[in-house]
Amino acid sequence: MQASTLRIEEPRWTVTESAKAREPQSPWRNPKTRAFLLRKLFSLTGVVPLAGFTIFHLAKNTSALQGREAFTAMAEQINGLPFVGLLEIVFILVPLMVHAAFGILIVIDARYNVKAYGFNRNWMFTLQRVAGVLAIGFIGYHLYELRIQKMLGKLGVYGFYDALSADLSSTIWGVPAVALIYVVGIAAVAFHLANGLWGFFCSWGITVSRRSQRLSAALLGIFGIVLFALGANITLYFATGSKLFVPSSSHSLGAADHCPPSALSSEPSSPESPSPELPSPELPSPASPSATPPPADSTP
Repeated sequence: MQASTLRIEEPRWTVTESAKAREPQSPWRNPKTRAFLLRKLFSLTGVVPLAGFTIFHLAKNTSALQGREAFTAMAEQINGLPFVGLLEIVFILVPLMVHAAFGILIVIDARYNVKAYGFNRNWMFTLQRVAGVLAIGFIGYHLYELRIQKMLGKLGVYGFYDALSADLSSTIWGVPAVALIYVVGIAAVAFHLANGLWGFFCSWGITVSRRSQRLSAALLGIFGIVLFALGANITLYFATGSKLFVPSSSHSLGAADHCPPSALSSEPSSPESPSPELPSPELPSPASPSATPPPADSTP
């Protein structure tokens, strides 16, 4: 009985060990799978919240081309949304920090593979990382300039327009340093977003064929140029007052900031207001009691 018991237990022990070896492991325990999932999360955080916010932010800030009142009204509308602070933290700041942290790790661990990707793609890979670092610095400065100052109570919504005008029009030894920082930062954001969307479409299987990838590259290149043009136009306006182009409704709204009220008013001027034209000489009316009577006839 004792020998047969040993013969039964021995194969059961062996089967148990082999079954444990075949048990599926968690994906996070596999370094390659973990890196793959983290890269997917990295690309997803860059597209869903951040790309949408960038487009929305630039589109809304074109209201600055319509003058101070339009820009302030836009800022009040956004800041008047319910739970706007919580929404900014959850959908903007947290995804931005996650995307920036993963991006910095990718830059540190970057490896170039000319044989696999070719010369052009390696250049785009390098420029994407450089643009990402510049974009992080620019976004951090922009947040400190407006949002953080607002959180500290040093700046209100009504002061956004004047603060941007003062900063972007300032010069250091005759050089508009802040405006140049904005132009370079906007260019970095536009390139990083457009090229990142191209990589997102490829890695997520949206554009698989070479033809679809080339088509998406052309369309996203135009998209990046449009984003840069919008941002550069706003920067130029705050820095110099000039505009490369204006929205269709900006002529009627923006003129109020640069023209005197009398030139814009379509109502007739009141009797109390002075007329801009020279007054014509007034002649006394014969029927008026205040008119001087004619001299008496002295003929005999």
